Amino acid sequence: MTATTRAPLLPIRSPDEHRAALAELSAYFDNEPEPGTYDGDRFEVLLAFVESYEAKRFPIDLPDPVESIKIRLEQSCLIANR
Repeated sequence: MTATTRAPLLPIRSPDEHRAALAELSAYFDNEPEPGTYDGDRFEVLLAFVESYEAKRFPIDLPDPVESIKIRLEQSCLIANR
């Protein structure tokens, strides 16, 4: 797709738009564009839109600090599994 045939960059508002943005981004990951070029700028903006959409749609709560320590200690075999 050339610069003249690409869809305009718009905020992601639906799962279909999210999938389309991820599909376009996957091509950039295979051949990451140079920063400051048209493709480089498009890559950065798409990433920002995807990150924003995912943060709103799929929020990740911070783990409980004490539980995190216990899990890490279990993984290191420093305490017995519960």
